[in-house]
Amino acid sequence: MNNTKPSSIQEQIYSPSIDFSSKCHIQTLDKYQELYERSIKDPQGFWGDLGRSSLSWFSPFTRVMSGTLLHGDVAWFLNGKLNVSYNCIDRHLEDKADKVAIIYEGDDPKNIARITYYELYQQVCRLANLLKSIGVKKGDTVAIYLPNTPVAIYAMLACARIGAVHSVIFAGFGFDSIVSRVKDAECRVIITADEGLRGGKVIPLKKKIDEVALHCNHIVKNVLVFKNTSGKVNFNPEIDIWADEAMLEQRPYCPPETLDSEDPLFILYTSGSTGTPKGLVHTQAGYLLYAATTHKYVFDYQPNDIYACVADVGWITGHSYIVYGPLCNGATTFIFEGTPLYPTPARYWEMVERHKINQFYTAPTAIRSLMKYPTSYVEASNKTSLRVLGSVGEPINPEAWRWFYKHVGEERCSVVDTYWQTESGGHLITPLPGATPNKPGSCSKPFFGIELSVLDAKTGQAISTPIAEGVLAISKPWPGIARTVFKSHTRFLTTYMKPYPGFYFTGDGVRRDKDGYYWIEGRVDDVINVAGHRLGTAELESALVGNYSCAEAAVVGFPHDVKGQGILAFCILKEGYEEDEQTKTLLIQEVRNTIGPFATPDVIIITPSLPKTRSGKIMRRILRKIACHESSPEQLGDTSTLAEPEIIPILISKVSAVIPKTG
Repeated sequence: MNNTKPSSIQEQIYSPSIDFSSKCHIQTLDKYQELYERSIKDPQGFWGDLGRSSLSWFSPFTRVMSGTLLHGDVAWFLNGKLNVSYNCIDRHLEDKADKVAIIYEGDDPKNIARITYYELYQQVCRLANLLKSIGVKKGDTVAIYLPNTPVAIYAMLACARIGAVHSVIFAGFGFDSIVSRVKDAECRVIITADEGLRGGKVIPLKKKIDEVALHCNHIVKNVLVFKNTSGKVNFNPEIDIWADEAMLEQRPYCPPETLDSEDPLFILYTSGSTGTPKGLVHTQAGYLLYAATTHKYVFDYQPNDIYACVADVGWITGHSYIVYGPLCNGATTFIFEGTPLYPTPARYWEMVERHKINQFYTAPTAIRSLMKYPTSYVEASNKTSLRVLGSVGEPINPEAWRWFYKHVGEERCSVVDTYWQTESGGHLITPLPGATPNKPGSCSKPFFGIELSVLDAKTGQAISTPIAEGVLAISKPWPGIARTVFKSHTRFLTTYMKPYPGFYFTGDGVRRDKDGYYWIEGRVDDVINVAGHRLGTAELESALVGNYSCAEAAVVGFPHDVKGQGILAFCILKEGYEEDEQTKTLLIQEVRNTIGPFATPDVIIITPSLPKTRSGKIMRRILRKIACHESSPEQLGDTSTLAEPEIIPILISKVSAVIPKTG
């Protein structure tokens, strides 16, 4: 096995200033280490103290934790009774009733709303009562298919208030994806809107749900429809209800249901390796505490901060870091319906100035898309309010990290590159703003309670040397871990617990350096073995986008007669660069200089775009299939979650032209 070395750009260290650190919750690396060691040596005491101080209980828990990863029966805060909606709203009303809970900015920059905690309370109670009036009760599942607006937050908290289990479905999904989720979760009610708006385009939400409700008429009994655009839509009086009007008839008070710590809070579907989504179940107390604790420390949230996460509530990032974490902490949270490029590439930074945002959380994909444009778009806005910048969704390559730090953070903001998963409920590995020196490209060190192990992929043994490379696993339970896959605990155990008994298997490759920093190398099935050299696709992609001509890259392996696997790189060029041999030579040389000659790409394909989900994640599963000429619809599997499915035949044609079929 060959351990590739990080490039010089990755070896640079950025430490927080003394002045910056002095204002943070955790001010030194030593303090982080002290708290971390306690969380590992005494998890019962550490999380028990936080559970008592951070959450409000109707009945106290009698035991902090039980169960093991080996048996997949983990439970937290046993016998405790609480309500998540109460923790996110009611308990703040005494001193924060008039504080802004939610700032909303629509697709149109002029469409702005501010909702106080008292207004949030009334809206959630009215919607909760409406759900109860149509027969929704504790344990029922409710599908939420809404644009990224405050109504989505009302819907989630209304379900939580009455003990219904919500299943939020990203508003960009199509018919097949919605149907599979509604059927699997057995949702008797769907909450939707007439239309959504995104990038100046109308998204026909109700039209899609009409088809879904007809197909699932044996399951779906009612559809609540909110008016978002007031566009003309079909209305079926047998099952449809105009939610805005119906809510006005409901009382603005709904008593919160008393729920057990381990009652399910929500189901959220994530892609499976087979293309079949997994409905991950998160429960009440452990999830809420973990979301709130990570939100407080990772973003160094302080009272009166304006905190902004520009993800969608349809994904776990939106659940944990738009809704539950911030509101549990009594924060002002920001929700954004639009896109970073509409109406101009200055949109994000204009929002920062307009709302005086202190923390800004986005994805590397968005950062890279903005890097294509002149920095004048960034520099035109006043960003002095910013203190912490966050990255989520995939490893951020060093070049994008440095751009984010320099041009957005003005070389004074902390950058937190957060590694976590839908399954984890919250951050697993992350810098802490005032404490952790940053190495661009590394997500740095584990969060409290997360005991990481680097395992030998073949033997399953933990590698004890300081410098290690292998698969990333976790050896102790943490409060935010998902408890099961809905209706398939066997699948949960098989996917996460059985590959390496006694460990939670993340599915990711990782490298640990001499300083104890972790470098995510991509999914284990995204590791390429070239003539005995084990190469993480994330490192190859970082090298490619390190060249000034390359805006984005995705790397996969393909069968190679001599080397076993060859390296195929799909690259999107920045504006002004052309698809020619000179550009490809520059990209190849960049990889050779950064990693080494053994990592030289065999084939570079220039493409206008990549197959991405609507959350911006590259579907490398599809790229691997195309690279191996397994490109029939049956072989490609479910492509309904793709933002631009039309790119698939283009890529198939390009690959067929340069990589011959073998065998």
